[in-house]
Amino acid sequence: MTEPTSTQLQPMPGDWRRALAVVAHPDDLEYGCSAAIAAWTDEGREVAYVLATRGEAGIDTIEPARCGPLREREQRASAAVVGVSEVEFLDHADGVIEYGTALRRDIAAAIRRHRPELVITLNHRDTWGGVAWNTPDHVAVGRATLDAAGDAGNRWIFPELVEQGLDPWDGVRWVAVAGSSSPTHAVDATAGMERAVASLLEHRSYIEVLTDEDPETYVRGFLTGHAEAMGERFGGRPAVTFELFSR
Repeated sequence: MTEPTSTQLQPMPGDWRRALAVVAHPDDLEYGCSAAIAAWTDEGREVAYVLATRGEAGIDTIEPARCGPLREREQRASAAVVGVSEVEFLDHADGVIEYGTALRRDIAAAIRRHRPELVITLNHRDTWGGVAWNTPDHVAVGRATLDAAGDAGNRWIFPELVEQGLDPWDGVRWVAVAGSSSPTHAVDATAGMERAVASLLEHRSYIEVLTDEDPETYVRGFLTGHAEAMGERFGGRPAVTFELFSR
């Protein structure tokens, strides 16, 4: 998903207590972020998840009415493995999420509810490293999250949120984009890797239709391979990478 360069990655900031991860689908966070999240919750930090959809259109052999609840259950189990108990779903339609004010409002409301200092999202650009096309859902949610971090602090944008009891929150200090082809910062994946593997394996229904390989072999190979490749830019330590935007 990223292309290493000679630039060394910096450690992620450590002077924060609450983070909110906002992504499009179940398993988006588990494909790369879980080792970092496990390390953070071990340190006593609070992390919550917000997903725009339930991933109901993600498995061709299971109709959406059954698939959505199944993937929601798998996501909650997956989050629990890395110490995350708060998982919210915004109920946008899987596969056809639209970037716009409705999505920005929903994410801004979530930021006001959770009041994080760090917001995490997934690659908002058109491609993965210039070699694979990204999905419209990832692009829409990633971009809307970057925008909503500012919207959350402005009482005159979405004033109806104040009427709903959600006062402005201007405390977001960073937005960290996972899966970026231009990472700037990293977290040592060593301590959290086994839980990252277990966390992604909770999405077994999806993984079993994604690959014919043994699920654990596939998951372990994907996560460790990427972390070790990024470690070349992080002092030789396996790394979870982020492109960090300060606010």
